[in-house]
Amino acid sequence: MSLFDKFNVFLEEKFMPVAAKVGSQKHVQAIRDGLVLSMPLTIAGSIFLILAFLPISGYDEFMKGIFGDGWMGKVLYPVRGTFDIMAIFGCIGVSYRLAEKNKVDCLSSVALALMTFMILTPFKVSFMNNTVEAIPLMYTGSAGLFGAIISSIISVEIYTWFIRKNIVIKMPENVPAAVAKSFVALIPTLALMIGTLVVRLILENTSLQNVHELLKVILTTPLKTLVGSWWGLAIIIAVIQLFWIAGLHGSTIILGMIGPVLGLLGDQNRLAYEAGAEIPNIIGGPFFDIFISLGGGGGTFALAFLLAFVSRSRQLKEIGKISVGAAFFNINEPIIFGLPIVMNPYLIIPFFITPLVTGLIGYFSVATGLLPKLPGISVPWTTPPLISGYLASIGSFRYVILQVILIVIGMIIYLPFFKAFDNKILEDEKM
Repeated sequence: MSLFDKFNVFLEEKFMPVAAKVGSQKHVQAIRDGLVLSMPLTIAGSIFLILAFLPISGYDEFMKGIFGDGWMGKVLYPVRGTFDIMAIFGCIGVSYRLAEKNKVDCLSSVALALMTFMILTPFKVSFMNNTVEAIPLMYTGSAGLFGAIISSIISVEIYTWFIRKNIVIKMPENVPAAVAKSFVALIPTLALMIGTLVVRLILENTSLQNVHELLKVILTTPLKTLVGSWWGLAIIIAVIQLFWIAGLHGSTIILGMIGPVLGLLGDQNRLAYEAGAEIPNIIGGPFFDIFISLGGGGGTFALAFLLAFVSRSRQLKEIGKISVGAAFFNINEPIIFGLPIVMNPYLIIPFFITPLVTGLIGYFSVATGLLPKLPGISVPWTTPPLISGYLASIGSFRYVILQVILIVIGMIIYLPFFKAFDNKILEDEKM
């Protein structure tokens, strides 16, 4: 049995069943789909962040002349209203999607999740050596995402359990539906309220003080170490590519799972950038879109170019014409399933290698100072290469140049495998 045959057996018998279970697990799907809620909001907020820090000579003086010295703070209001309450959006989105999957009332589920999250969150902020009653933005922003996700999952599952066990207050049939649903949620609400209160009181008597600090120790810090390191990045990319090769949407599944950590790293960069401090994280903001998913998963913009302009076979050239436009906007399903790449012995090797190479080049380019660290700007994943690098870095042409280099590197990696595949299809067409 050849090495490729052994690899196919591993994918089919060992990896694919596990990958399918992970991809279809309802809590993973709820987190993935729920966090999408905040995507358009943070992207829109990023527009105002770019406007506040446009790298144009004399721009600050021009804006001060029109709006006064406090102009920047006013422009950043939409940023405060999006990035700084990211955990609340996450709580709403995850609880809603999980309630849909559990087939229970979504509105009641969202209300219970928000209640749980808020009870677990301390309403105390230190200000000028005094402690005042206020909701700390630190816990409603990216640092509170894990708390929001866990609050959502626990509250919806407990609510679902009460519903399925029929431990609820039922109202007469002539009572309006909205009122009846409110009473149905009463017993689960009391149970959740008491349980959450007990957890908070216990944590307040420890050095950790609250659930957010507990999660920081057991989840956030270890995951930040994994996601923020070059070796962790390599592992994540490798797993994403294996999912793709197995026919599953690796980017959606894996990035959906580590999304809270990527959001936290990006938001730490944003806060440092706004404050004029040193940006802390190498991986922050749309790092994956800029360096790894050029043209979509597998860095397939390079392959789309080869298909459209280098193919000799009629079949591949037609696929290239269809896919090159989509790849320009990082959509690569025509290539993944049209060639296909899935289980293709000619193309899975470069498909696996290319994002590893481009991702690590991007990582070390930032780590060594060749590129400035990303300031936490969110750009749509459909933003074309070169434009995405320019916008995400707020005007750094070094990002644009490196993206061009990475696309060329991708072509070099794909080329020998692509030629072999093209020759094979050409021979088939002659028969």
